[in-house]
Amino acid sequence: MKILQSVKRQIPNLITLGNLLCGVLAVGYAVAGETQMASLLICLGILLDFFDGLAARLLGVPSLIGKELDSLADVVTSGLAPAYILYTLIDNAFNCFGNATILHYLSLSAFLMPLFAAYRLAKFNLDTRQSHSFLGLPVPSNALIWVGIALSTNCCTWCITQYLEPIVAHPAFPYCLIAISLATDILMVSELPMFSLKFNFKDLSWKTNRIQYIFLIGCATIIAITRQWYAISLIILWYIILSILTQRKHAIDE
Repeated sequence: MKILQSVKRQIPNLITLGNLLCGVLAVGYAVAGETQMASLLICLGILLDFFDGLAARLLGVPSLIGKELDSLADVVTSGLAPAYILYTLIDNAFNCFGNATILHYLSLSAFLMPLFAAYRLAKFNLDTRQSHSFLGLPVPSNALIWVGIALSTNCCTWCITQYLEPIVAHPAFPYCLIAISLATDILMVSELPMFSLKFNFKDLSWKTNRIQYIFLIGCATIIAITRQWYAISLIILWYIILSILTQRKHAIDE
């Protein structure tokens, strides 16, 4: 019986280690320039990150070790791996306009991402205010921004030509990536309240869950209009905008 209990306690941790393994493999693929495979592994890791906490609650085996292990895995999967993807995207874009040394150094700004991610995760573990919602952009959400961009720039030639080539080929593109990454890094450690995506299943009425319903309607609209991988990035942008708007509404109401 004790053996079964011990095995049950380790199930969430094994899922978390699966998340970490995805992150380690994603880093390897990203370093090799295989940003598409790295992006898919990050998505799998983020999915496992959702299920480890769910498994711990369903099995009734939450643990402090699991919480710390989860943060460590997120630093790699949602911090370091997307940073390498971003570095590759910026460096490749700069190479199109001449491989100047100063431009290569600008590409290194991508590696600020795991630093901000680590700080945010440490802050989250100690912050009791974030039990039902978030303060600042969650680390996996930030990672998905770069996953969407990477998958879009590695999709079929038709998609790139039809929609993205004018953007990707523009000299300002790498600078835009750097600016966006710095903005999202700051958002991760900010005090901006971000609404929870969890529904109140005890009361599924519009009044109780209207923000979540509005978010889902917006997501469905984005996917229907774009039907491309960059919809992932736009959905995270929509999440940020809706959080800002709802926070402003709360401030006015108060």
